[in-house]
Amino acid sequence: MTAPDTATRPLPPDVEQAEAAIVEHYPRLVRLAYLVLPPSLGRTRRVLTAHSLTQRALPRGRRAADTSAAQGGVPAQRGGLGGPESGYAYVRLRVLRSALEAGIPLTFRKLPLRGQLPALLPQVWGLRLFPRAGGAEELALDQWLATLNGPGRAACVLRALEGLAEPDVLRVLAEAGVADPAAAVAESGDPAHDALFASPEFDPCVLQARPTDLLRRRRFARAAMAGAAALAVCGALLALPGGGWGADGPAAPPYARNAAAEQALDPGQLVRVAPAAWRTSSRTDYSAWPARGDRAGDTGLLRRALAVWARPGKAVVVSATPGTPSGPPMGPAQLLFAGNVDQAVVVLLYDGLRVVRYAEPRNGTAGAALDFARTDGATADTATALVLSRVDGNVRYLTAPWVTGAAVRDLLKPGAEPAALKLTPDGLTPPVQGPAANGECTGWNALALTGDGATRLVTDLGELTPARLTSGAPGAARDVTEAAELGEWSKTACLLASVRSHGVRSVNAWTYAKQPLPEGDGAATWLCSRAETWQGTADRVQVQFLAPGAALAAQAAKAEGSAACGPREPRVLAGVLWKSRAGQWYVLAAGSAQFASLTATGGGVNGSANGNRLAVKAPEGAQVDLSGKLTDGTRAGALR
Repeated sequence: MTAPDTATRPLPPDVEQAEAAIVEHYPRLVRLAYLVLPPSLGRTRRVLTAHSLTQRALPRGRRAADTSAAQGGVPAQRGGLGGPESGYAYVRLRVLRSALEAGIPLTFRKLPLRGQLPALLPQVWGLRLFPRAGGAEELALDQWLATLNGPGRAACVLRALEGLAEPDVLRVLAEAGVADPAAAVAESGDPAHDALFASPEFDPCVLQARPTDLLRRRRFARAAMAGAAALAVCGALLALPGGGWGADGPAAPPYARNAAAEQALDPGQLVRVAPAAWRTSSRTDYSAWPARGDRAGDTGLLRRALAVWARPGKAVVVSATPGTPSGPPMGPAQLLFAGNVDQAVVVLLYDGLRVVRYAEPRNGTAGAALDFARTDGATADTATALVLSRVDGNVRYLTAPWVTGAAVRDLLKPGAEPAALKLTPDGLTPPVQGPAANGECTGWNALALTGDGATRLVTDLGELTPARLTSGAPGAARDVTEAAELGEWSKTACLLASVRSHGVRSVNAWTYAKQPLPEGDGAATWLCSRAETWQGTADRVQVQFLAPGAALAAQAAKAEGSAACGPREPRVLAGVLWKSRAGQWYVLAAGSAQFASLTATGGGVNGSANGNRLAVKAPEGAQVDLSGKLTDGTRAGALR
C-alpha cells in the first residue's frame, strides 16, 4: 500500500476536496488514528474514536483559507493523486493532531481540546467491536506500541504506514504540534518491522462484533426503570407543601423520607451520654463516651453532618477502612464530639458499629470529608482515642474519658523518656508528629495513654482509630511498658508502615526464638508481629529476623488471613538465607516452642535438626522448602 506523495506543505482544500480525500483514503486514515490513539482506551473505544476523529477531519466552510499567496509560492499543479490540492495531506494532519490531543489527560485548569471530547458519532449500542487478532509478531508489536508515548507512535506510523522519509516525518510532527519531533522519531523504533503495520490486527475497518454483557444490560434496564420511578415519587413528595429540615451543606438531594430516616437525620434525636456514665457502664467502649466539644450544641452543624452521612454529595470526599460499610445510620446516632479543630470543624458520631468523622472547612468554603471506621467489639483497651485531624504530618487525638494522662514516645528510641502531653478539659491532645507516610523511618511516634489502671501504647496507622501496640505470646499479650519490650519494638516499628490503612485494631510483637549463629557469629532473634483488623478476617502476620548488631529487623515471611502467631494457632515457623562473616551461606530457620524438629529440602539443601532451630549450609540464592514436626507428631509448614 503506497502512500500519496505529500512532501509539500498541505494547503487547506475545498470542503469537497477534503471529503473526497476522506472517502478515498478512509481505511488508511482510520488505521492511522487507531495506531496513534493511546492503548489505554481499550480496543472497542479506540475503534469508535478512530472513526470519529477521521470523520471530524472534514473542515468547516467552503475553504478554510487560501494561504498560497501568503507563502509566496506558486500553487502546486491540480489533479495529481495525492498532491497538495487533493486534500489528503491536510485531512491526515487534522486526524493526526486530533489523535495526539485525545491522548492528553483532561485537567480542570483549561478547556478540553476538540480531540479530547467524547465521540458523538459513530455510536454502537449492544455490540463490542474490535479488530481481528493477529499472530505473535503483531501481538509483540502492539505491546511495544503501548510503551511509546503519543508522539512516538505518531512518528512510527508516519514512517511505517505512510512511507514518509525522516525529514517529512519531522515536518508533519511539527505541524501537528509535537514539542520535540526529533525525540519522537528517535523513539519510533526499528523499521525492520514496519510491514506488520498492514496487518488486520490494526485495521479498525475490518471488525469483529460480540454482544455486551447481556445480564448486565438487563439489570441496568431494570435499575433505570426503578430509578425513574423513584425520581417520579421523590419529585411528587418534594412538591408537597411543608417546610424543609434546614440547610444540608454539601449533602446530595434527598432521595426518600420515612419516619426512621427522619429520626436518624434529626440532630435533636442524637444520643448524648452523661460525662460520668463510663464509671458505671457495663461496657467500656465508644458507647460510654460523653458528648464533648465547643459546638456540641450547634444544631445547624449537626444537621449538615447527619445529612452528609446519609447522602454524601459530589463535593464530599468519602473514605472507609477495609470491611467498613459506608451507608447511612439505621437510627439516631450517638454524638461523641463537635467542635473547631485546627482549620476544620469536626463532628464525631457513633452508631454501635462505626465511628464516623465529618469535617468541613472553617473558612466557609465548599466541600467536606466523611470518614468511616469499623469499631464493633471495641473494649477499654482499643477505645482509648480517636483521630480528630491531620495537618502537615501532625495528628491531634480525642482521648477516652477514662484517660488521665498522655505522653508521646518515639519507638525507635526505647531508652528515651516519653514527653508528657497536656490534655484539654475535653480530652484533646496537642498536635503530635505522626509517622512519615512517604516511607522514611527516622522516627515512629506512639501515644502512651494512662487511665483505668493501665498505660496503653497506641500509634497512628492513617485511620480514624489508632492501633494498640502489645507484646507477648499469643493469648497472653500485654501492654508495652518494660524496657525489653520497648527494645523489641524499636527493631520492628518501621515495619508498621506495611499495615497502614488496613483497618488494624492492634499489633502484637512476640519474640518466639533466640538462635545461636554458626561460626560463632553471635545470636539472632526471631520475632512475629500480628496485626489484627476490626473486620477479623484479614489479619496480617510478619516474621522478622534480627541479626546481631542490626539496627532494624528484616522481614523473613509474611501472610494475610493466616491464623499463625495468634490465639487460634499459637505457633510459627520461618527461615532466611544468611551469610556469615567468613562468606559462607546458611539456611537459618526457627519455629516456636511447639516444634520438635525442623527439615529443609530443595535448592541443593537437605538437612534436619531436632528442636525448633536449624542451621545448614546452602548455596547462594537457594530456594528451600521448610517444614517441621510438632510435639504432638503432626507436621506443619513455614509461614507463607
